[in-house]
Amino acid sequence: MADASDRANSLSIDAPADATIDPFFDQDDPVLSTAPENRVWKKFRSHGSAVFGGILVAFFVVIALLAPILPIADPIATDWGAVRQAPSWGHPLGTDEIGRDVLSRMVWGAQASLLAGVVSVAIAVTLGVPLGIVAGYFGGWTDAVISRCTEALLAAPFLILAIALAAFLGPSLTNAMIAIGISATPIFIRLTRGQVLSVKAEDYVEGAQAIGLSTPRILTRYIFPNVFPPVLVQATLTIATAIIAEASLSFLGLGQQPPAPSWGSMLNTAKNFLTQAPWMALWPGIAIFLVVLGFNLLGDGLRDALDPREN
Repeated sequence: MADASDRANSLSIDAPADATIDPFFDQDDPVLSTAPENRVWKKFRSHGSAVFGGILVAFFVVIALLAPILPIADPIATDWGAVRQAPSWGHPLGTDEIGRDVLSRMVWGAQASLLAGVVSVAIAVTLGVPLGIVAGYFGGWTDAVISRCTEALLAAPFLILAIALAAFLGPSLTNAMIAIGISATPIFIRLTRGQVLSVKAEDYVEGAQAIGLSTPRILTRYIFPNVFPPVLVQATLTIATAIIAEASLSFLGLGQQPPAPSWGSMLNTAKNFLTQAPWMALWPGIAIFLVVLGFNLLGDGLRDALDPREN
């Protein structure tokens, strides 16, 4: 998590002053206003691994969204005549310990994993970004209180904190997402605060303050647009971490509850049948690896595309 935060943080902390968004830039000019977007898109397309990561992420998202209409078996339907059956035409990925189709459970499990990743990060961003902006912009005792609380949360390892919160809230996918989101919040507070401290020292922000613009207008017009790119990169990278955390919580019985499918709970069951039915652990393990790889590659590509120092 620290490396991901550092990669996102490098977007504008060390960037030159002219890399920030100029409030006097003519955004209504059709040529000028599209140039930055074209530059970012061009740089992203030239980043082969980022494109590959985007394709991986898009694949799993499409699979998860189409799960209700795909011609696959019921993910919780049992077949005692096909217990731990090896992959075949009838069951392309085999069956589990009570005859449920592994392919169907993989597809529906993608919904739980991706939902946990996106919702958890949405919670972290919703809580962390405003607190980081307040701490960085206003400073003083407000900054001191928020920073000390953030440091206290960062003192606990991310996954340990998520496990503790999930155990306190109770085992369910919803509570697991809340626990992961709260555990990831300090990362966004620290990142946003650092970006705000850098941006508010710019001449145009000081000029806006001098002419008497209201604080909400300064924050929304000049501060947040410069904070958004690194937050976006950090969010993409944190989704990968959140997916792993959800799988870990489900593996421990604190996430998605049976019989609802989840890649983590599938691995928990499969550990008892590694020699008799290795495919039960193989497919969810590969799926977790690929979706986490996809989000990490996508995040690295966004970081390079949005970095004003990269040509």
